[in-house]
Amino acid sequence: MITMRRRRLLAAGAALAATTQMVTPVLAQETYPNKPIRMIIAFAAGGPTDVVGRLLAPRLSEILGQQVVVENKPGATGNIGTAMVADARPDGYTILFSASTMAMAPALYGPQLGYDPVNGLAAIAYVASVPLILLTPIDGAKSTAELVAMLRKDPGKYSYASSGNGGMIHLASYLFAKRAGGDALHVPYRGSAPGMVDMIAGRHGFQIDTLQSSKGFIDGGKVRVIGVAADKRLPQLPDVPTIKEATGFDYAINTWYAAYAPAKTPRPIIDRLNAAFNQALKQPDMVKKADELAIELVNSTPAQAKAFYDGQMAFWDPIIKESGAKPE
Repeated sequence: MITMRRRRLLAAGAALAATTQMVTPVLAQETYPNKPIRMIIAFAAGGPTDVVGRLLAPRLSEILGQQVVVENKPGATGNIGTAMVADARPDGYTILFSASTMAMAPALYGPQLGYDPVNGLAAIAYVASVPLILLTPIDGAKSTAELVAMLRKDPGKYSYASSGNGGMIHLASYLFAKRAGGDALHVPYRGSAPGMVDMIAGRHGFQIDTLQSSKGFIDGGKVRVIGVAADKRLPQLPDVPTIKEATGFDYAINTWYAAYAPAKTPRPIIDRLNAAFNQALKQPDMVKKADELAIELVNSTPAQAKAFYDGQMAFWDPIIKESGAKPE
C-alpha cells in the first residue's frame, strides 16, 4: 500500500510539474510585456541606425506599456550586437534593431560571423527604407552623366569615400562604378562624415550617402546632389533626377532598417512586437520626421520581413565576392 501510494504521489507530482511547464510560457506570452525591453542597436550612437531606432523607442514604449531601452553595441559591422541578440533568451525582452549591412555580413565574414544568419534570428518587422543619393564636390561633376563619362574615360583615376569596408556605402559605390562601365578607387573611413569632408576638399570624385547623413553639407552648399538611387525622384529633391533617368542603366539601392528577436521567440510575442512597430510607424509625428529625412516607413508582417532579408542576402552575396571586400 505504501509503495502504491508513493507511486501515485510521484506520478501526480510529475503531472503537476509538466502542467506548470506548459502553463508558465503561455501565461508569460499572455502578459507580455511585463518588464522593460532592451532594444540592441548594433551600431554607434548618433549614426543613421541609432537615429531611427531612437525615434521609434519612445513610441514603442507608449504602445507596449513598458519602457523600450536602447543599448548601442557597435563593432564588426554590426555583428557584435547581432550575435548578442541571437544568443539572448527568446522571451521578447531582448530585440535587435539593425540595418542593411546585416544582409551583407554573411558573405563578408563567412564562418567567422558568430551567429547563424539564416536561422539564428526571428524577423519582427521590416521598418524603413532610405534611398541613397549621389554627391560630388561643388567643383566636380555637375551631373550623373558627366560623372559616368569621367569614370569611363579614366578608370581608376577617381576615388570615392565610404563609411567602411564592406558596408552599404562601399558596395553601393562599387556597384555604381561597375554599372557605369568605369572604375574608381575605394577609400574607407570610420563613418561617412570624415569622407564627406575630404570629398568637399576635392580629394574624391563622388560619394554615395543618405539625405539624412548629408543634409547639413547640402544645405550649406558644400556638396552637389546629382542623382537619386531610387525608382523615382524624391519629394525632398524634386529637381534631382534618378540615376536611371540620367544614364539609362538600372540602379536603385536603398539602405534599410529592420527589427529581429532571437530564434524560437514564441509567435504571439513576435506578433505583438510586429503590431507595435507597425502602429508606431503610423504615428503622425513619426511620419513627419521621416518625411524630412527622406525615410520611407514600411509596414510589414514578420513573414514579409524575413523574405526581404533573405532576398537582400541573395542580392549582395555575389557582389561582395566579386568586389573582394574584406571586413575591417
